[in-house]
Amino acid sequence: MSEEKKGLFSRLKEGLTKTRNNIVHGLDSVFGGFSYIDEDFYEELEEILIMGDIGVKATEEILQKLREQVKENHIKDPQECKDFLISNIKEQMQVEEAAYEFEHRQSIVLVIGVNGVGKTTSVGKLAGKLKAQNRKVLIAAADTFRAAAGEQLSEWAHRAGVDMIGGTEGADPASVVYDAVTAARARNVDVLLCDTAGRLHNKKNLMEELKKINRIIDKEFPDAHRENLVVLDAATGQNALQQAKEFGEVADLTGIILTKMDGTAKGGIAVAIQSELKIPVKYIGVGETIEDLQKFDAEQFVNALFVKE
Repeated sequence: MSEEKKGLFSRLKEGLTKTRNNIVHGLDSVFGGFSYIDEDFYEELEEILIMGDIGVKATEEILQKLREQVKENHIKDPQECKDFLISNIKEQMQVEEAAYEFEHRQSIVLVIGVNGVGKTTSVGKLAGKLKAQNRKVLIAAADTFRAAAGEQLSEWAHRAGVDMIGGTEGADPASVVYDAVTAARARNVDVLLCDTAGRLHNKKNLMEELKKINRIIDKEFPDAHRENLVVLDAATGQNALQQAKEFGEVADLTGIILTKMDGTAKGGIAVAIQSELKIPVKYIGVGETIEDLQKFDAEQFVNALFVKE
């Protein structure tokens, strides 16, 4: 592993400490506590995975496959099926390479999510990441609903060294996006990141707002590659899954940014979301700095959770 990768992995591992303690200790006690594989063994495993926020659907699929593998390989000792369990969890979470296509094409990325989940911060961090890849980035501050959202984003734009359009409280979000799209074309920007307001309790308004924004982009910049990323707070566990479902009803979601993984024991929700919604988790936040917004890597994620040094 390269030094940079090693650094990212140790950040990830550290960020997942609470989740690891939550899930792994339980699994260790099951694998260590049973001397043979029976229904009770599977039931205990199921309980721990569901309690770890891996979700009912994902857990069922993971254990169904495990049962088949135990049978096929004539496994008798619980310890021997641990590796199978880990690889089944990885399988639930694979993200295709094409998931990050927007980083290499002229793209418009709408970032949606309810307030308080780390949406504005994620836009700022993503801008910094793309800028570091020598991409020309522009931010549209189209969350004009929340006081201080513009100021906060302006601070991030400054930190990332990118330009920003909008940020006036109370302005029409669609007009901010219109100005930003026009500017992005004129300046030949690589990636336009739009921070939008997320108000799920008023779904009809949100739907109309997003439709209007989409119409503007389709008309003004039809050739741009499009992404709709929803930001979810991992600490809310199953509630994050519910939010993703609801946003999926108002927007065609292409990916998920899962924030605040470092402060929660509910990191297993990443598995549930991917498995149930078939929408890839593209980035996870495991801390405060730009480096702590990481591309999601199923292999590394599961290793950080399960694999001992």
